[in-house]
Amino acid sequence: METTSAAPIGVADGRDDQSDAGPNAVPLLSAAMSDTLGELIDAIAASDRVLASVSAARAELIDQARQWSELTHAASTPTGGWDAATVARRVLVTELACALRLPERTIENLIEQSRSLLHELPATLESLRAGEISYRHAQSMIDHADSLPEDSRQAFELAALPFARNLTVAQFDRKARVLRERAHPETIEARHESCVSDRSVTLQPARDGMAWLSAYLPAAEAHAIYHRLTDVALTLQGPTEPRTLTQLRADVFADLLIDGVTDDSSSSSSGFGRGIRARVLVTVPVLTLLGADDEPATLEGYGPIDIDTARRLAANAPSFTRILTHPETGAVLSVGRDRYAVPSDLRTWLRVRDGTCRYPGCSRSAHRCDIDHTTDWQYGGSTSHDNLAHLCLTHHHLKHHTQWQVEQTGGGTLEWTAPSGRRYTTQPATHMDAAAEP
Repeated sequence: METTSAAPIGVADGRDDQSDAGPNAVPLLSAAMSDTLGELIDAIAASDRVLASVSAARAELIDQARQWSELTHAASTPTGGWDAATVARRVLVTELACALRLPERTIENLIEQSRSLLHELPATLESLRAGEISYRHAQSMIDHADSLPEDSRQAFELAALPFARNLTVAQFDRKARVLRERAHPETIEARHESCVSDRSVTLQPARDGMAWLSAYLPAAEAHAIYHRLTDVALTLQGPTEPRTLTQLRADVFADLLIDGVTDDSSSSSSGFGRGIRARVLVTVPVLTLLGADDEPATLEGYGPIDIDTARRLAANAPSFTRILTHPETGAVLSVGRDRYAVPSDLRTWLRVRDGTCRYPGCSRSAHRCDIDHTTDWQYGGSTSHDNLAHLCLTHHHLKHHTQWQVEQTGGGTLEWTAPSGRRYTTQPATHMDAAAEP
């Protein structure tokens, strides 16, 4: 008797008789799904090529903006302490940073990368426009090529580009490093001596009360530090030690830098001297401090931290400054003054209010910034909380040497007007913390 049941999903060979479809249904369904997945992969790859071509177009537009800014400001008479080239650069960087909501350092890199693609690495730009490589491949190419003398870059690009079309970014970076080494006319000793001046330590906040602390060091020193951390961590391991070696390395790293000693009692005989303890500014809601609430404390330059950590900092850090706040409004109630050589209520209050530089997108900590009169003192501005705000040195100069303008609109809110006429608003840290609460 002829079957009248519906054909199983995924049968793709067009047969009407499905009486024997049972045993074959699974492989047929798998084959149909593979065809669909293949189409999806093709579409995703095509989208990726579009992203690459858009990145190429963006590079062309950014370089056009650079040239326009340089030509426009070259014809103008600069005011203040900056020359025309500096004004052109700072206006372009700050305008783009605000428009794209990106850090200024990222924008500076984009401008330089765009200039390199347009004027020094045309083959890489064409491959990017054609979707043959990703923008990350192009960034790696630029990074290696820019470290070469100008007359060596084209040959390096032609040798490296075929690998960019076929390798992952990590694989290409390794290959490009070898090709760059061969193409560089200077000895590695001379290059290393120059690069040592770029050594640095950076801090990047992470989630859940954590952060990344990274150091860019000569390779020999970096390896020596890592191996020393490992050696000390190994001495702390034992049958009852619950921490992993990785955790012990991190703890030893923190102990040595903050205290100069590890938390093991035997470390005092290991030759480690006492260090300088951390200086900490923590805002603690008053009811939390009294144990009547669980509102988190705030670590300056980072954000919310758990109250146990705040209490530990209060107990162990001699330079700890406790700021009590109203449990509902967040208004400052009391500031510990014994931690400052020259106590200044207003300066400390502004530092807590602002948190960072008040220019749009800048995250430099307030304690490393100037306190600026929004309306200049010489033009009648007062020294009061509603006419003062923290600006880092770079953006303090930007306010005085370019057509960027700023005014206070109340409650610590600043409204910035760019030379192009675009407007941007920044809120004080205390306002943003309150707005983030559920």
